[in-house]
Amino acid sequence: MDINIGIEKAERENIAEGLSRLLADSYTLYLKTHNYHWNVAGPMFQTLHTMFEAQYTELWQALDEIAERIRALGVFAPGTYKAFAELSSIPEEDGVPAAEDMIRNLVAGHEAVVRTARSIFPVAERSSDEPTADLLTQRMQVSEKTAWMLRSLLAK
Repeated sequence: MDINIGIEKAERENIAEGLSRLLADSYTLYLKTHNYHWNVAGPMFQTLHTMFEAQYTELWQALDEIAERIRALGVFAPGTYKAFAELSSIPEEDGVPAAEDMIRNLVAGHEAVVRTARSIFPVAERSSDEPTADLLTQRMQVSEKTAWMLRSLLAK
């Protein structure tokens, strides 16, 4: 059945492409955060273990919201490691970094999510796609706040 929500097919596909990159970044950041939760060690263990759990739980819920928005636009959401690796701007890493490096890596990951979300705004606004703009605003707010909180752990 055709979709008639006031956004042309080409624009819906363009928005969905951006959201697919956001989904890939968010999924990669989710995996990284969950990995750090499992493997963090050192004097900040309890604080970081608990903080990382809250962060990966929030990211997990966001994944569904992003994927469902892609589907509402009439496009299939990516859902494989291969697709996420091709779409994500967040690099994978080998090994287990030290706790402070974990924090730095997560700051960089959240900032990447914000940049990706921000890059989608022009096409969403041009298409009057308020639901996508709202989703992008929420994701940016969460990631900007999370990056700030993580950076604060490194303040001297």
